[in-house]
Amino acid sequence: MAPDESPKKPRRARALIAGSLAGVLLLVGAFAAGSLSAPVASAPSTTSVEAGFARDMQTHHNQAVEMALLIRDRSDDEELRLLAYDMATAQQQQAGQMYAWLATWNLSQADSEPSMTWMSRPPLTGGDAHAGMGMSTSEPADHEPGGTMPGMASFEQMAELRSLTGVEAEKLFLTLMIAHHLGGVEMAEAVLARSNERVVRSLATSILNSQVSEVEYMRTLLAARQ
Repeated sequence: MAPDESPKKPRRARALIAGSLAGVLLLVGAFAAGSLSAPVASAPSTTSVEAGFARDMQTHHNQAVEMALLIRDRSDDEELRLLAYDMATAQQQQAGQMYAWLATWNLSQADSEPSMTWMSRPPLTGGDAHAGMGMSTSEPADHEPGGTMPGMASFEQMAELRSLTGVEAEKLFLTLMIAHHLGGVEMAEAVLARSNERVVRSLATSILNSQVSEVEYMRTLLAARQ
């Protein structure tokens, strides 16, 4: 055995344990933040726009987290690995907040109606219903209940990402994540047009702002790899 090999396994083990603990703490913190920020009085109903958004955006975020973790294992590019880490931690935390909303509102985490039903409902009128709109290149579109969420990667695309490494994996990840982020922006814009719930609007605005910025950054990274 080479002199420098023996310390590597303990270091890897400590890193894995630290990473697992950090993930658990992140979810606990996000749940607590969501519980404290979601109002109890006049809680949204199980078929509300707010509940539908919370359920569907959790699913949407969870795929983004999976994609980000995949590319961290398949790329040696530190710039991209840092971006992937930031995406995974941010979206995992946001998913924890939305989980907490539903728990605080005494609503099931499971869909009570087909996914994306809330996006097929008409927008609110008057007031600040459209605040935050126009920050992306697209307006919220109508969606068929039960249809595919905007920007979601297919089973085949995810399988292809798992099969690649290096630059080819990076290019596919960036292509898929740009589309995924634009879908997330569309969903955030849609809930901003359909909800006046303070905590929902706050998180949706944060999602919209961060993902619009990240899309531009990812387009630059992708162009450098063509």
